[in-house]
Amino acid sequence: MEIRMDFLDWLDHDTSMKILRCLEDPADLVRVSSVSRSWRHFVIANGLCKQLCLRMFPHFLRVECVIEPGCDIEKASEVGCSKFVEWETLKREHKVYAFLLQGCMSFPFGKCILDAISASSTDNYPEESIRNTVQQGGPIESRASYWSSKGQRDAAVPETLVYKLVADICVITEINIQPFKAYFQRGSPIYSAISVRFHMGYPIHPMGDPLGEPLDDSADDKFIWTYSSPEFPMAQESSLQNFRLPEPVVCIGGILQIELLGRVQRQEMDGLFYICVAQVQVKGRPLSPAFGVEMLGPSGKFILKAESCNPPSLPDEDSSYHGGHLHGRVDWEQLMNVLRGEGDFEYDWNSEDEVDDELAF
Repeated sequence: MEIRMDFLDWLDHDTSMKILRCLEDPADLVRVSSVSRSWRHFVIANGLCKQLCLRMFPHFLRVECVIEPGCDIEKASEVGCSKFVEWETLKREHKVYAFLLQGCMSFPFGKCILDAISASSTDNYPEESIRNTVQQGGPIESRASYWSSKGQRDAAVPETLVYKLVADICVITEINIQPFKAYFQRGSPIYSAISVRFHMGYPIHPMGDPLGEPLDDSADDKFIWTYSSPEFPMAQESSLQNFRLPEPVVCIGGILQIELLGRVQRQEMDGLFYICVAQVQVKGRPLSPAFGVEMLGPSGKFILKAESCNPPSLPDEDSSYHGGHLHGRVDWEQLMNVLRGEGDFEYDWNSEDEVDDELAF
């Protein structure tokens, strides 16, 4: 009779951890947890999915706690067994961080701007409002569509544009900016900046909905920035220029600031320097409605809310989405079922896992 031995029984804890930490795909960790009851216990008890998530996306180090709908904490506490409550917490984090990782890596990729919030200055409002930079379709009512700063004698004076993103938690990979070419002025000058930098963060106080009309405001006293990009050079060209971040950035709070540094073009009429932008695009992966956040003040810490286990649906026709991410989606649904030990494709946040309950004791 063949005798099979689990390699976890042969290796010490540290060696097993070193081996499993070599896995860099959350799907692989989920598969490992489905090998046997002991492997599942090892992966969950040591928080391997959470560790992988924090290594790949350090922005989640600011998570204070994880909550999910239908999770009855009070009921668990009434059981009176701290070990049971601890195990329930570990199970929840295992499931949520595994899905969070998959969301950061393969949720639909698309445009992430919801609306314009403010510009540091506007030359002629509303004709040259920041809102023109998020409208698609070119000229409005037979006139040019763009945002323009006020003129400055000092070419070093910066400008900022602030936008609200489509979700409070997004993974941003690139920003596209098109400087404006004033074809109605002699020589068709292009009012670009010398360079650009990006900041992401969250509002100090809750923002109203709808946002209302964009304001002229530096916004520095209204938002807390938790990420600042390197400075990127901007060409004096009217094309849509791509600025890809060094690595994907998790924007917690849904606010993006574009900092335009330096001016290159004087206006012939008044001799002042201006910056003008025709279009802004922000590309990435919104993680709502699957995930939400609740900010906990100026510390930058937040509560991560696991609202749903369903990835966002792909639009029928949208060239801004990469169809390649459709491949393997069913595989991930199967893996999510493995997280709960279920055989069908329908995931239920409220279902109980009797096997996991047994592991708690």
